[in-house]
Amino acid sequence: NLTAVRRQEEMVTHHLLDSLAVLPAMQKLCGAVSRGTVPAGRRQSLVDVGSGAGLPGLVLAIADPALTVASIEASQKKATFQQQAKIDLGLSNVSIHCARAEAVTECFDMAISRAFASLADFVRYAGHLARRLLAMKGVYPAAEIAALPPGWRLVDSYELAVPGLEAHRHLLVLEKS
Repeated sequence: NLTAVRRQEEMVTHHLLDSLAVLPAMQKLCGAVSRGTVPAGRRQSLVDVGSGAGLPGLVLAIADPALTVASIEASQKKATFQQQAKIDLGLSNVSIHCARAEAVTECFDMAISRAFASLADFVRYAGHLARRLLAMKGVYPAAEIAALPPGWRLVDSYELAVPGLEAHRHLLVLEKS
């Protein structure tokens, strides 16, 4: 009972392919970050906030081994599942934190969330973790963007195409202003 999706074919589209859909945009963002603020040769770090069953964090760690991924999940059951998946898959680029995002004090290049919270809540819970927040959303959330807390702004938006899924998907990039 790690996710609400039960049918195997839906797991592929709704979870795996949905998670992978952000990879091209993230690779563009990682290049932009490395050209500006990250020293050459240092791996990009991503924290997956409220990662549940490890989506999208574990999927992205598998797809891009050069990415260092931390997963933050408050549910012990889900964090334990992720830890076992990390071991079974030999993911040396992943760390699992069973905690609430507010309690984590590490800093990362980027933080990502998928179906975690409103944009305002994402900023409130995870804004201290990274200067750049990546929010995976369905329909473009104009009202949530308008309600961003002071000091945060939308800097980019990517419409995502998920093979086999007829639904709206967006990746929103938020930064501290």
